[in-house]
Amino acid sequence: MRNLAVYIVMVFSLIACSDDDKVKSTDAELLGTWKLSQVYMDPGDGSGDFTSVDSEKTISFFSDGTLNSNTDLCFISSEIGQPSTGIFSEAEMTITVLECDVSPFEMNFEIDNNNLIISYFCIEACQEKYVKPV
Repeated sequence: MRNLAVYIVMVFSLIACSDDDKVKSTDAELLGTWKLSQVYMDPGDGSGDFTSVDSEKTISFFSDGTLNSNTDLCFISSEIGQPSTGIFSEAEMTITVLECDVSPFEMNFEIDNNNLIISYFCIEACQEKYVKPV
């Protein structure tokens, strides 16, 4: 039942997006390791905002188009857990995680003001914001 709900949310999210909504990564270099700094959750009334988190969650992008994270990318979470691997497309601005219950699991990303923002498929808006450690 959970898989069906996730699939339905993904379908509606894909229908609602257009190629014009995607922001190309011109503000920062995607390759390398990024650390989670903030999480965005909206309660459904548009009042959501990014909130700082204290997390060791990271995601690393490699020149061969692969990525890995020190936690599960199938769900939005700042906790460290089961590592994830996947692939990404800078041209399409997508991340595909292969180990999720709904596989392949695809998310959109953008780079804005040197922040990597990953958008998860949620009923209401939910995102993670990453920064490159100094």
